[in-house]
Amino acid sequence: MKAVFLDFDTYYPDGLDVSRLEGAVEDFVFHGFTRVEDVVERIAGAEIVLTNKVVLSAEIIAQAPDLKLIVAGATGYNNIDVAAARASGITVCNVRGYSTPAVSQHVFMFILALRSQIMAYHADVKAGRWQESRDFCFLDYPIHELAGQTLGIVGYGDLGRSVEAIAKAFGMEVLIADHKGVDDLRVGRTSFEEVVARSDVLTLHCPLTPETTDLIGAEELKAMKSSALLINTARGGVVNEAALASALKDGEIAGAGVDVLSQEPPRGGNPLLDPALPNLIVTPHVAWASRQACQRLFDQVVQVLGAYKSGAAINVVN
Repeated sequence: MKAVFLDFDTYYPDGLDVSRLEGAVEDFVFHGFTRVEDVVERIAGAEIVLTNKVVLSAEIIAQAPDLKLIVAGATGYNNIDVAAARASGITVCNVRGYSTPAVSQHVFMFILALRSQIMAYHADVKAGRWQESRDFCFLDYPIHELAGQTLGIVGYGDLGRSVEAIAKAFGMEVLIADHKGVDDLRVGRTSFEEVVARSDVLTLHCPLTPETTDLIGAEELKAMKSSALLINTARGGVVNEAALASALKDGEIAGAGVDVLSQEPPRGGNPLLDPALPNLIVTPHVAWASRQACQRLFDQVVQVLGAYKSGAAINVVN
């Protein structure tokens, strides 16, 4: 049994215990990074392929006759053509729940930084403004408490539930959105349109699918409160980035925290990388990547491989 890990270095594994992973398959080849043009050659003869972000398209899958299992080393698997894999009898599995504490923490890092104007105050202190202040402090940027505000959650899996629990600890009201355009609402859910309109903070935790692409566009941003924040730690394509940039420039919403972009890395530029955009924090897709989360990820991959070898695959997505 041969296994190939295509982009192992994307986890920055130094300092993590990878011994169990390395011993999970008899013939296990690790590549730190794989270019698109090298994928077919590297997975030739492999029964198992592991990928974080390397794309496994239908064309590539068709050229891997020995392939039986693809493991997405992440919760999201939009870089894998799962339909093509299914048609070829290939099982696709992912890893789940490993990053929930890390991403939840990152969500509230965004919210707290934006509501407390941390970046603006920090920049002014570094620039010497506090030293020159007439008073003991200066309050040029309004600070808002989270208690009593409404948090809208789009995507109510493990992450959505974790974020909900933290929000309630801050004294926030929580609304859980149902699917966009649905009339028959599930128990405990609020219509997507109402959540967008009522939320003081709207946070996204849904996968990127054809149905969720541009889920938040110009229409939704106009429907949000002008005082609201948008937080996206899901996938870049869930938000129309040009529309968000425009909404921030025009003051249609108060701010945004974004950890994901539609193209990563954004070599061709991106509307959200404009340094003139107000009240926007962009981080480079790191919400998932605490050391503890990465260790949990590797440990779960070992479980996925062991289950497959025993004939009872887990975390199957196709």
